[in-house]
Parts: sequence; structure tokens; C-alpha cells
Amino acid sequence: MLSANQAPQDSSSTHGPRHVAIIMDGNGRWAKRQGKMRVIGHRAGAKAVRRAVSYAANQGIEALTLYAFSSENWNRPVQEVSALMELFVWALDSEVKVLHRNNVRLKIIGDVSRFNARLQEKIRNSEALTSKNTGLTLNIAANYGGRWDIIQGVRHIAEQVRCGEISPEQITEDMLNQQVCMSDLAPVDLVIRTGGEHRISNFLLWQIAYAELWFTDVLWPDFDEQDFEGALNAFATRERRFGGTAPGSDQV
Repeated sequence: MLSANQAPQDSSSTHGPRHVAIIMDGNGRWAKRQGKMRVIGHRAGAKAVRRAVSYAANQGIEALTLYAFSSENWNRPVQEVSALMELFVWALDSEVKVLHRNNVRLKIIGDVSRFNARLQEKIRNSEALTSKNTGLTLNIAANYGGRWDIIQGVRHIAEQVRCGEISPEQITEDMLNQQVCMSDLAPVDLVIRTGGEHRISNFLLWQIAYAELWFTDVLWPDFDEQDFEGALNAFATRERRFGGTAPGSDQV
């Protein structure tokens, strides 16, 4: 299922998306179906991440943003949160050098201040190692929420107003756009959500204003190259109007 959305850049449907974002849903249900603990589902999900990153890089996609841990996920059982944090550390230890060798630039978006000092240091080191890479930009949204992102941007602008640097009348959409996460990247063209749910779940609320949406019942650990290709093929069929009408159309 697709629905039209995303910021005006290239309205031609013959071009693939420059920036893809994925809500990776279904790890827990996958584990339950296997009769295993939820953490096993998260580990299986990590393998799906590896497949998705490799496929995106091979397709020439400029940026891939993955929703790994939302600000609401702290409400999960303590054991599961702890296991997710350890999985994050493991992924940084085991995968970053591979990303670096493949010219992938890693960025972590979200409020990392809540993570322990060990994890924060690994995040800084991983970002620094890959910062000069020029291939795929891989954004991992960790302790991220779309509302948090917008609020942080508003606070920065409010501070400029308080200091007299700008007046409220000078605040523009572009100004706020420069304050939210990933302002240096192409806007999100395509949002994929696995696991059968049809909602955004506080993910990139500002950045996906005109993104195409594609939903699949496939649980994240089972999401493979063929599923990714299906999403890209569906994207290619869309006529992106960004609020306008098709050429020659007299529709309102």
C-alpha cells in the first residue's frame, strides 16, 4: 500500500528514492512464532538490517534511516531494554568496521544522552570513524521520537529569538527544517513499515511530510532483498505531485 507524500525535489516516478526510511516492526512476534524469547527476534532483526543496508548501498540509494529504538521503547520490560542496549553495543563493535570498508557513513539520530557512557563513547567513535565516507549514509534512530525532534528544533529557534538574533516574524519553514535531524540529507522519499501495522509511530514526523508510504505484513527478521525490491518497484509507479495536479489535469 502506498500513499502520496514527501518534500518536493524530483517529481519523476522513473527515478528511485534517494532517501528510504524503515520502521522495523515484528521482531517480537517473529520470536513468539518461533517459540523463542523476544531477544532472539531482535538478533534476527539485526541480520535483516545487514541485508537492507547492503541492498540499499548496491542500489545507489543515498540515505537509509532505520527506526531502531523509539523514545517510547523505554517502557518495555527492563530485561528487553537491557538486551536491546547490549545488542546495540554488539552491532557497533561488530559491524562498524564493515560499514567503513564499504564506504558507508554512520549517523545516530536521537537523544543519546540517556544511554550509558560506554554506549555513548562507542557511538562517537563509530561516527568519527565513518565521517569521511562518501557512499550510503546510514542513520540509526535510537531513543528517537518525531515530536522530540521538532521540539529540539523549536527550542533552538526560540533561543535565537530570546537573544535578539531573529524576530518571530522571520521564522520560516526552511529555518525549522535546518534544525531537525538529517537537515543535510535529501528529504525522505519512501517510508517502509514491516509487520502489518499501518501507522507512523512518531517517526520522522517533519521529514516524511511528502514521503510515499509502503506497508507489508512481512515481519522484520524475514524482510529480504525481494521485499525491498518490491517497495522500490511500488515507489516507481507513483506519480508524485507534491500537492499539485498531474500535467494536463483539470482536477482540483
